[in-house]
Amino acid sequence: MLSGQLVRRLFSMASRVCLAQGSLGSGTIGPVEAAIRTKLEQALNPEVLELRNESGGHAVPAGSETHFRVAVVSSRFEGLSPLQRHRLVHAALAEELAGPVHALAIQARTPAQWRENPQLDVSPPCLGGSKKTRGTP
Repeated sequence: MLSGQLVRRLFSMASRVCLAQGSLGSGTIGPVEAAIRTKLEQALNPEVLELRNESGGHAVPAGSETHFRVAVVSSRFEGLSPLQRHRLVHAALAEELAGPVHALAIQARTPAQWRENPQLDVSPPCLGGSKKTRGTP
């Protein structure tokens, strides 16, 4: 078994790796993604912050920063409901959500919850277009 101190060090190292990687595939981090990372780090002091730009899987121009998935692991979430956790994330990203970000999938977990399942969920594929162009009422 790993000691508590070793586990904390491993989580710390892993979170630094997650924070340093861009999600555009080329290692490039766009300005919206950089702003999201910075604001969540400042507001929530996360142990783990994984951010994925999923815009490329949607009907948007190449290089867009409109659709994101984020996993935030923070002790600030202890004792809060999922709705309260999401509100904290939304408050930190109010400017981005009012402007360039169209969709934000949030996994807001406590450190204990993350240890049980340390994975960023996968979004379903985009159907593309709108209801009008798909012929859906």
